[in-house]
Amino acid sequence: MPASKIMLIRHSEKPGKDPAQLPPVIRGVAPDGTKSKDSLSVRGWQRAGALVRFFDPLPEKTEPESAIARPSALFACKALPTNSSLRPQQTLWPLSDFLKVPVNVDFAEGEEQGLVEVARGKEGVVLISWKHNKLPTIANLILGDTTTAPQKWPIDHFSTVWVFDRGDQGWSFRQVPQRLLAEDPETVI
Repeated sequence: MPASKIMLIRHSEKPGKDPAQLPPVIRGVAPDGTKSKDSLSVRGWQRAGALVRFFDPLPEKTEPESAIARPSALFACKALPTNSSLRPQQTLWPLSDFLKVPVNVDFAEGEEQGLVEVARGKEGVVLISWKHNKLPTIANLILGDTTTAPQKWPIDHFSTVWVFDRGDQGWSFRQVPQRLLAEDPETVI
């Protein structure tokens, strides 16, 4: 049976510049604590850890009408020599470890068509962590149109889940705010 739900997230926070800090640089941190431009920032690792209970809440914390479901398949963008970012994968590592579900990294940026074909064919609930600039492309491929989902993901936005549910008439779309970390917006894209 094909996927009943596909959830799409942007990878967690990355290194960059923050004019509010001195020095105004946010560093990436590898799992072993060393600096890494290809890894999540400290805040990104915080979000990655918080996503565990967001996608697999304790029974007493589960909302009956929640659009969020426990994923049975995980996908993240493959790192390449020309684009060596590990952030999409790192975002899912804590959840993967907790659920004992491996992260599929067979697809790289530019291979979204193949990603969507395989994700649609997975049984159950699929979660994809990807780069922000290709999230609208993935949404359009799932939905089969370019008008339902926003066509631009803001460069500084890390806290929304795009949820696609398969129904008798095709795929529906909605957005869910994560609201996991301080300063996460209440609004979606």
